[in-house]
Amino acid sequence: MIGNVGKDPDVRYYGADQAIATLRLATTEKGYTLQNGTKVPDRTDWHTLIFYRRLAKVVEQYVHKGDKIYIDGRLQYRNYDDKKGIQHIATEIIVDNLELLTPRSSSQSTQQAVSLSQTETSQTTPSQTSTQQAISSSQTMPEDSLANVDGQDYSKIIPF
Repeated sequence: MIGNVGKDPDVRYYGADQAIATLRLATTEKGYTLQNGTKVPDRTDWHTLIFYRRLAKVVEQYVHKGDKIYIDGRLQYRNYDDKKGIQHIATEIIVDNLELLTPRSSSQSTQQAVSLSQTETSQTTPSQTSTQQAISSSQTMPEDSLANVDGQDYSKIIPF
């Protein structure tokens, strides 16, 4: 999926320096004109993205509102009740891979490729590429690590 980041990521830390990041991604289907002349306007959809651990830290550092990114991951459905007791269903994308498509300004470092894995223990050294930053990560969470962080129960949004 390719889209534009709607606002800066929301990153929270828990446990032993572990992170979870969420952000909203806008994807737009371009409008078109039917054969009879009817114009169909652009349609924008908003998606909630969830990043874990080291990938969440990378998102915190490099992803900002307005950036164009490519992601792939898996869908997760979650049920929750609001304050009025109404049940809602949320669809979220648990991100496994991320590529930053927005070119960085010359004041920042030149384009780099970074490959990250949640299971790696050593820091990966950046290497030069053409015009994209690529970041990959496998996302697995320990079952008991997110019980009631910052007053919120993250266990409902974490796949176990």
